[in-house]
Amino acid sequence: MPHPLPHGQETAEVWLMPVFIAKAGYEAQLQEVLHSLQTLSRKDPGCLEYTVFADGGRPGTFVLFEGWARQEDLEAHNEQDHVVDFLKGVDPLLAVPFFVTPLTPVS
Repeated sequence: MPHPLPHGQETAEVWLMPVFIAKAGYEAQLQEVLHSLQTLSRKDPGCLEYTVFADGGRPGTFVLFEGWARQEDLEAHNEQDHVVDFLKGVDPLLAVPFFVTPLTPVS
């Protein structure tokens, strides 16, 4: 639901779905670092949802479902040490670069 701001402006919640595909043999390690990221990120201001799921149909594939109250909250989250450190260290665990799908609620 949008949050009202002064002067009639509104800011919408931000919902994202990053997908991570582990290199063979790195599935458990990727799951561990994603779990740590989840635990720390849930404490960030404006976090509405931050849950990592294992894709039941594709072993080694993990889907993150995240929601933020405002774009500014997401931007602040992305500057946190736990996110910066995760981004610096995750590439060697991935078969392909992770991708992020922005999500928009359908009324």
